[in-house]
Amino acid sequence: MSMFRRQGDRYVAIFAVDEARVLRKVASEVVGLLTDGFDHGDPVVGRLFPEVYPDDAAGSAEFRRYTEGDLKTAKIDQAGAILAALPDGEGGGEVRLDAEAAEAWLRALNDARLAMGVRLEIKDGTDLGEELDDAVAEDPTSSRVFQLSVYAYLGYLQESLLNALIE
Repeated sequence: MSMFRRQGDRYVAIFAVDEARVLRKVASEVVGLLTDGFDHGDPVVGRLFPEVYPDDAAGSAEFRRYTEGDLKTAKIDQAGAILAALPDGEGGGEVRLDAEAAEAWLRALNDARLAMGVRLEIKDGTDLGEELDDAVAEDPTSSRVFQLSVYAYLGYLQESLLNALIE
């Protein structure tokens, strides 16, 4: 598994082909969710754009009217930072991030994990290892096993990058 490390003023990781493919897919899905699939009725959109004033629908709507476009654009750009930094084509390879790109990656990875967490019904107290063990015991070839594995991988990658940033 790839892990970020600091090299001077850059944050570097080498991704295997499958890792890069998963990251491309995840980042592309976030972009799709925020463009073609953007729907306020979708719980994932609700998680990525929570109500600022839960007890004041009019105030939340007003706040959303002024901020949502910029927030959406920022989230799309952050997912785009992942796509732009990954090696060209379908292969793997080295990713070198400056501080700004690394922060964009952190935010994009967080958005992807939040989105997946909603779809997978991950809660604050969920034991991911136990969830994965249960899914494997039920059907080791299920899409849930794969999705939980990707969710865990994104968390690992996010932690790795964060640790490299604070070194």
